[in-house]
Amino acid sequence: MHTPKKILIVSEYFYPEEFKINEIALAWKNRGHEVDVITQNPTYPMGQIYTGYENRWVVKESYMGINIYRVKAVSGYKESLLKKLLKYFTFMILGSFVSLRIGKKYDAVFGFDVGALSGMVPAILLQKFYKKRVTLWVQDIWPDSVYAYGFKKSRVLEFFLNHFVKFVYKNCSNFAISAKGFESKIRPFLNEEKEIRYLPNWADALDVTLDSFTYSQEKKVHFTFAGNVGKVQNLDAIILACGTLKEDLRDKLQLNILGDGSHLEHLKKLVEENQLKNTLFWGQKPRSEIYKYLRASDFLIVSLMDKPIFSLTVPAKTQTYIAANKPIFGVIQGETADLIREYNLGFCTQEQSIEAIQALLIQALQAGTAQIEAFTKNSTLLTHTLFDKEQILSSLLDLLLCEKR
Repeated sequence: MHTPKKILIVSEYFYPEEFKINEIALAWKNRGHEVDVITQNPTYPMGQIYTGYENRWVVKESYMGINIYRVKAVSGYKESLLKKLLKYFTFMILGSFVSLRIGKKYDAVFGFDVGALSGMVPAILLQKFYKKRVTLWVQDIWPDSVYAYGFKKSRVLEFFLNHFVKFVYKNCSNFAISAKGFESKIRPFLNEEKEIRYLPNWADALDVTLDSFTYSQEKKVHFTFAGNVGKVQNLDAIILACGTLKEDLRDKLQLNILGDGSHLEHLKKLVEENQLKNTLFWGQKPRSEIYKYLRASDFLIVSLMDKPIFSLTVPAKTQTYIAANKPIFGVIQGETADLIREYNLGFCTQEQSIEAIQALLIQALQAGTAQIEAFTKNSTLLTHTLFDKEQILSSLLDLLLCEKR
C-alpha cells in the first residue's frame, strides 16, 4: 500500500467522455489518494459541447470526490482541420495556465497521452518549474502519427516537431507505453536512461447480463467493427471486400459498423454509390451497452492502414474484443497482428488489398466449431493475464510513485 499522495491527472478527455483515464482516477481515489484532473469541456466524439456543460474559460467541478478543472474547448472540429488544431492549442495554453496555478501542491503528475502530444505540456511544465514527478502513459507516438494522419513531412516541420517532442519527453520522469514498439520511438529523444514500462490497455467493462442484439432476421455471419470511424481504420477496403464477394458468399455475411467519426459520411456514400447490400451502419452506441452488440457478432474487426506508426500500435478496442470472447478479424500489421497470431485469437492478414481481405473472409466463413472454440478459450486466458485491469492499475500507480513491483 502507498502512503496517500496528492496526484494531478492531465488529460484532454475525461468523464463524461469514455476513456480509460476515468477508471484510473476512480481507482486511485478509492485507494486513498487525493486525485484532481485538468481537462477540457467534453466534446468527444461528436465535436460539440455536451448538454449540461457551459463552455467557460475555466470551471471547477467535482465527480465522485475528484476535483476537475475544465478549460474552454473549441467545438465544431469534426469537419475542420483548423478547428481541430485550435482545440489542441487551446488545451495546451489554458491547461498550462491552470496547472502552473495549482500545481505546487501535488506529489506526482500523470499524463494520459492519448492524442496530440501538445496536450501533455500542462503536465511537463510542472516538472520544469516545480520539479514534480511526471509519468506519461503513451497511447500515441509523435512525430510519427502527425505524418501518418496526412501532414507532409518537410525539413521545417520535422525540425519543429522533433524539438517539441524532445522538450516534452526530457521533462518526464518515466513512461508507461500501451504498445511494446513505442519504446524504440521514445528512446532517441531522451538524454538519459529513463524507465519505460509496458502497460497495455485493458478491456472496457462489459455488462454480460445484457441480451444479445439482433442485427438481422436472416441467418448471417456477422462481422462487426465498433469504435472511431476514421480514415486510418481502412474500412473502405473492408466494405468493398465484403460487398464484392461472389454472390453465394456475399449473401452469407453482414458487415456491421458501430460508431461515429470523421470518415463515416464518406463510407455511407461509398456503400450507396456502389449499391452494397451487406454493410449496415448502426451509429454510436454507449459503452455500457456495447456487449450486446459484440455478443451478437461472429467476428470482431480490428483494422488500420498500412503506415509504419500503426504497426507499433494496438488499438484499445482489441482488448475489449478479446474480453468479449469473440474471434478477431484483423486487417492490420505489426504488433496487433503478432498478438492475434501468437495467442491464436482469430484470423489476420497484413495485406491491405481487397483480394487479400476477401481470402480472409472466406477463411472465416469456413471456420469450424472447434477452431472458433479455440479462439474464445485463448481470449479468456489472455483477459485474465496480460490484460488484467487490476494489475495494470497497480503498476501504473507504482510507476507514478516510483515504486518497484
